[in-house]
Amino acid sequence: MKEKSNSQIYPSPSLTEGAGGESASIYDRVVELLKTVYDPEIPVNVYDLGLVYRIELSDDLTQLDVDMTMTAPSCPMADFILEDVRQKLETIESLKNVNVNLVFEPEWDKDMMSEEAKLELGML
Repeated sequence: MKEKSNSQIYPSPSLTEGAGGESASIYDRVVELLKTVYDPEIPVNVYDLGLVYRIELSDDLTQLDVDMTMTAPSCPMADFILEDVRQKLETIESLKNVNVNLVFEPEWDKDMMSEEAKLELGML
């Protein structure tokens, strides 16, 4: 599995293992889809921005829970972004239930971004 590099305080989201190789394949697909979701105000996807805190797949590989945040609690695009994430993840055939939870702990900061995101935004 490809992992983004984050600070030690904020590790990249990890998979709560389900059924071995098949769960890893679904996890890879989840990450792939998350990398297609963008905050319209920032030219970097939500995964590389470090907005995704948890990706958990049930043991039977039918339920996916994702915890994510926004760059600011008052983000005017939060509903749009969350719905975009939910709709894209629901395209994974084996999933019967997708829950996308908006959380604000820990508070997001720029250190959570991947090196690629920092480079894209001119922060390196």
